Amino acid sequence: MLLTLATGQFVMTLDSSVMNVSIATVADDVGTTITGIQTAITLYTLVMACLMIVGGKIGSIVGRRRAFSIGCIVYGAGSLTTAFAPNLLVLTLGWSFLEGIGAALIMPAIVGLVASNFARPDRPKAYGLVAAAGAMAVAVGPLIGGLVTTYASWRYVFVGEVVIIVGILFMSRRVQDEPVSRQPRLDFTGAVLSASGLALGIYGVLRSSEWGWVAPKPGGPSWLSLSPTIWLIIAGSFILWIFFRWQTHLERAGREPLVETALFGNHQLTGGLTTFFFQYLLQAGIFFIVPLFLSVVLGLSALETGVRILPLSVGLLLTAAGIPKVLPHASPRRVARAGLLLILAGIMGLLAGIDLDANAAVVSLPLLLTGLGIGSLASQLGAVTVSAVPDEKSPEVGGLQNTATNLGASLGTALAGSVLIAVLGASFISGVQQNPTVPEAVKEQASVELAGGAPFLSNADLQSAMEAAGASQEVTQAALDENEVARIDGLHAALAILALIACAALFFTQRIPGKPVVAAASTAPSDGP
Repeated sequence: MLLTLATGQFVMTLDSSVMNVSIATVADDVGTTITGIQTAITLYTLVMACLMIVGGKIGSIVGRRRAFSIGCIVYGAGSLTTAFAPNLLVLTLGWSFLEGIGAALIMPAIVGLVASNFARPDRPKAYGLVAAAGAMAVAVGPLIGGLVTTYASWRYVFVGEVVIIVGILFMSRRVQDEPVSRQPRLDFTGAVLSASGLALGIYGVLRSSEWGWVAPKPGGPSWLSLSPTIWLIIAGSFILWIFFRWQTHLERAGREPLVETALFGNHQLTGGLTTFFFQYLLQAGIFFIVPLFLSVVLGLSALETGVRILPLSVGLLLTAAGIPKVLPHASPRRVARAGLLLILAGIMGLLAGIDLDANAAVVSLPLLLTGLGIGSLASQLGAVTVSAVPDEKSPEVGGLQNTATNLGASLGTALAGSVLIAVLGASFISGVQQNPTVPEAVKEQASVELAGGAPFLSNADLQSAMEAAGASQEVTQAALDENEVARIDGLHAALAILALIACAALFFTQRIPGKPVVAAASTAPSDGP
């Protein structure tokens, strides 16, 4: 049963990372641009984040195993559609929407099914291993994507997912589910408000690197002299405020809310959700930065990039599976703090190691430390959040938990990307302005065209662009030199922001229990073990 649920979590998370090293190949195959493929990946995260709360509620209504099975069927249909997609439209339909909807049903159900199939003393270990499976998918995704793309075709990744989903459906027949003791109702108004509020806010964040956060970037859209990003975040936040007011109104009227607002007064639950948010924010930021350094700065192939990320996978597996087994009575708060400190140490190691003369080996130890930290958090947080509430509320908590993780992942990628591009552009322009070999006309042109941020380009791509523009050899070499410095400056700035966030996350661990968690007593009849 644990293998079934952990495999489901692995597959759901795999899509967020497996194609990151193969974006260019996928874009060529379906006749689109790299931006088009990045949009499809972004929409997958967006759909999941927006529908997780609704997916958790549906699990409470129809039963968790049934929601899990329906989600697997929808997800499998999306994977099959993606595998045979002839263009970007079909790819987006299968990858972003069908798989996103399926994942929104599956992931909250997994949280509830763990509670149904494992006795309370065994749940912390079970939740740790399921969470570890998801985190491992993020870690090994680039390696799987690189291997399959290099030696076969990226389409086989999605064909493989269909095969695994069929196996999960077959094995899920042995998974037990608690009977639905009462028939909850779905709050459609709340569902629309929560989904639209989250969608607007997350979409604004994800487009921040192109539009700017507050001030619009040159050449970008402008709404009342401000970037659309800040307006979308404000609109999304306002709609979410209306959503919570609506939930309070339903509770006072004795009607069924989509989410009980009392859950947010539970310190253990909010502590776990907040730390989950920071874990995935840091994790996504690191997985955005390190592949850029390996593949663009050092020019490694997709397979070589995936291999270099393996130390993170090893460290993650060691702590995620080892801590519950070796230290079953460890303090969740201490383990979470140790995990964040290990991630911070890994980020600082990357900051110290990445420079103009660095080679691929400099990421090995920092990624190992980061993996140990992510695995430490994964071993505790699932049990912390779900044990804070009675069993029958676990699907709702599953929806909140996965919303927090997807919000963190979205913000981590967007924040790291926007900081990197902004600093890269500023550094490149400054370097060009101070370089005496660059003609004044070229300096003026660079200042105008790169005011909104410079692209993160390899030396080969930049040289081709300069040659196509008719630049002299001397100017081309100057641009290459400044590009190398600017890329490192951008990577350093993004890593510094992540280090600051890791420090801030330590303050929120106070709400995590200091003693081993015990599942809350159920308030409804249960046939589970």
